[in-house]
Amino acid sequence: MTSINNLTRVDTVTAGDVVPVYVQNQGDARGAALSVLLAYMQGNLVFPDVGIPEFATQYAAPSATGFSVPITTGSSNIHLILTPTGTLAAGTIVLPLATTCVDKQEVLVNCTQIVTALTVSANGAIAVTGAPTTLAANAFFRLKFDLPTGTWYRVG
Repeated sequence: MTSINNLTRVDTVTAGDVVPVYVQNQGDARGAALSVLLAYMQGNLVFPDVGIPEFATQYAAPSATGFSVPITTGSSNIHLILTPTGTLAAGTIVLPLATTCVDKQEVLVNCTQIVTALTVSANGAIAVTGAPTTLAANAFFRLKFDLPTGTWYRVG
């Protein structure tokens, strides 16, 4: 058999093209069509989900100190875009109802103005670990729900 390093190279391949395969239990090299190799990979490879999670966007534009913004209840990841009309002394973000949350659910919050005293309400969760107590202009934070502990954890 010709050494693989001596073979002529190609720039494109088709499903019918053949690649050399060493067959372990036969002790020799054989050819396999790329379509056969593709079918094998599709049936045997598992890739972790490392893609960008989908977020439903929610908007809130509070105009007075003491505001309360409830985040949509359900099992979706939520991106809350908070655009207060100016610097506010106090406000509350109410997380989704804990009994409707799923494991690894996320809430991402962006804020365009200063909120001097921020409360993040657990809304039935055991706790919110690492929740910010203030927000600077253009600040953000990200929380992830852990179902076994019933806790929201700050992850970014």
